[in-house]
Amino acid sequence: MQNVIKNRIDLKKKFLNRDNLFGGWVSFGHPSITEIFTNANFDFLAIDMEHSTISLNEAQRIISSSQAGNLPCLPRPVSHSNDWFKPILDSGADGLILPTVENEKEVQNIIDLIKYPPLGKRSYGLNRAQNYGFNSMDYFSNWNDQSIIIIQIESINAVNNIDKILNNENIDGVMIGPYDLSGSLKIPGQTSHKLVIDASKRVIDACQNKGISCGTQIANPDSENLEKNFNMGYNFCFLGSDLFSLWNWSEKMSKLIKNIK
Repeated sequence: MQNVIKNRIDLKKKFLNRDNLFGGWVSFGHPSITEIFTNANFDFLAIDMEHSTISLNEAQRIISSSQAGNLPCLPRPVSHSNDWFKPILDSGADGLILPTVENEKEVQNIIDLIKYPPLGKRSYGLNRAQNYGFNSMDYFSNWNDQSIIIIQIESINAVNNIDKILNNENIDGVMIGPYDLSGSLKIPGQTSHKLVIDASKRVIDACQNKGISCGTQIANPDSENLEKNFNMGYNFCFLGSDLFSLWNWSEKMSKLIKNIK
């Protein structure tokens, strides 16, 4: 567990320093995919439970596989509730990615559910995160300082509230969701539209002013769009996903087969 804790602390410092970071993204529940990703030089791994059928049991196996490969793991739960937070955190997650955060009240609710008293209201339990009770007080005592909280800004309403949202000092990073943001602007799917770019830049600038890391996900990453995103002011990016990789491979195979037939 010492390596897990060290890797978690190191990653949190990198977020706080606004280092350039690269994340992997898994949407399928088999830990073999995670083990492959641990060889890709990612800085951390996200588990997408919001838009997948990954169960809590599968999430724990993915977390374990990721950390065994020295890759901190940040699941994204379905919603901001104890029904999701408790079992995921007790499974040993290094933090959480929180979808669709709209205002400062929601941020405080998130902090209450993730952090232990006196900072939050998380209840005490014994599971994998707490080393099943062996030296569990170390976890209880240090979790508030070590845990990583990434919130997602995915609507124009959240963009308009960004300054108030970022007043909470417990946020380690902000992830912009351009697709949902485009939907809230009534231009669904037009992620390159000026309205989406301008709204994203407002969030990026607010994060820079607060010294908070800001990132996004690139579906089909290459050196050109990576450079473009970092030039915009992002300092962390999720590079594709297991789903996108299989999708792209399937399209390539489909074209190959059609040409042969």
